Amino acid sequence: MILVLVRDHSTSCRAGIRALRSGFSLLLLSVFLNGCATGPNANPNDPLEPLNRAIFNVNDKVDEYVAIPVAKGYRAVTPQPLQTAFTNFFGNLADVGNTVNNLLQGKGVAAMESLMRVAVNTVFGLGGLLDIATPAGLHKHSQDFGLTLGRWGLPSGPYVVLPIFGPSSFRDGMGLYVNFQLDPLTYTRPEVRNSLYGLEFVSARTNMLGATDLLSQAALDKYSFVRDAYQQQRRYLIQEGRGTTKLPVYEDYEDPGEGQAKQESTQDGATVDKPPAHDGADGIEATQQEKTQERIGQERLPAREDASGAAAEPSLTGAAPERGVPSKPPVPGEVKDPAMAPVK
Repeated sequence: MILVLVRDHSTSCRAGIRALRSGFSLLLLSVFLNGCATGPNANPNDPLEPLNRAIFNVNDKVDEYVAIPVAKGYRAVTPQPLQTAFTNFFGNLADVGNTVNNLLQGKGVAAMESLMRVAVNTVFGLGGLLDIATPAGLHKHSQDFGLTLGRWGLPSGPYVVLPIFGPSSFRDGMGLYVNFQLDPLTYTRPEVRNSLYGLEFVSARTNMLGATDLLSQAALDKYSFVRDAYQQQRRYLIQEGRGTTKLPVYEDYEDPGEGQAKQESTQDGATVDKPPAHDGADGIEATQQEKTQERIGQERLPAREDASGAAAEPSLTGAAPERGVPSKPPVPGEVKDPAMAPVK
């Protein structure tokens, strides 16, 4: 009898667990379907905007009441050299993933420089606490597997906001797993790994305290600001600056038309100088003044000597006399320029 009751109780428990799982799955499905943004104002790159906004608000509150106070306390009690050392240490670990991703993207030079950064900073920088590679000319080439997938042509997919991790996309979310596998901390003992993960999070959040203050002051809608900034940054990193709109020139010129003709972007992104354009009556007057100045300058050219030593007569037409041919001596009464002949 007892065995039968126990068996019935266990069966009912398993049935209850299956019911809870089914109910939880239905709840997630309903949240996902309700989270799809529809209507004329829906952003095509953010079909999950209502759900993303809810997660964003939760992340923002956690950041405001937990992460920011911890980061400020860390900054207050930790000396600045030690903060820099921790930042360098985690940056040195990130260069391992940078090496692999640059290699997967076909960037041999960037991959070699990233590998050299790891070697130099690990050996000569006390395990990465000191950044020796940057002053030595080995620049940092930050990459992640999401960017690698983008370089391979995989579209980003819809924009998503992940709990704790923040802005992301379907493509970048898939790349998170590979990023963790490329992190050397993943292969350390759990107690060491978790402690260093916590320190890395606090260090990174401390370095972004200034950006948070700027975001709070500048953005009317923080969610839209963060979403647009994230998507633009990811596109820029994948395209490596190609195909982006060039910034206009905001310089002050005395001539209003000079600023318009100062620079003109070419197809490959280079800039060429163009002379200012002259239009209308002002253009005709400017052209006449240029011709007059050119003629006066030609009349004032000093006489040059030819090969025989005779002085060459300056030419009003701008053509230099041939070398080795003596100039014809002037004949009395001969008029060089018909325009200067006396009126009879």
